[in-house]
Amino acid sequence: MKLKEIINAVEGTLLTKQFKQDLDIQHCGASDLMSDVLSLMKSGSLLLTGLVNLQSIRTAEMADLAAIVYVRGKTPAPDAIDLANELGIPLIASHYGMFEMCGRLYEAGLEPVMH
Repeated sequence: MKLKEIINAVEGTLLTKQFKQDLDIQHCGASDLMSDVLSLMKSGSLLLTGLVNLQSIRTAEMADLAAIVYVRGKTPAPDAIDLANELGIPLIASHYGMFEMCGRLYEAGLEPVMH
């Protein structure tokens, strides 16, 4: 699934400056526990989270994740957005809750990181 399709599916708002609209993302995981993200997520996956601090960006960098979608209308502070811009990690905000977001993206064709 292309990143631009993900943004449309979640009715998201892009928070970072640059992103590859045609970035292909195959897997998605959802967690607010960054230790779970580090141990369970596949490289190149999409992360859904409500954790909006710098830790979510640093975790995405360490786990080599493709992008982050923040749920429940949450948005990170400007310093986190700046860091994501510096690292080239697209950040998206959506008003949907975690459960609905998972359903929307699964229905749109993203595979879970774990089967």
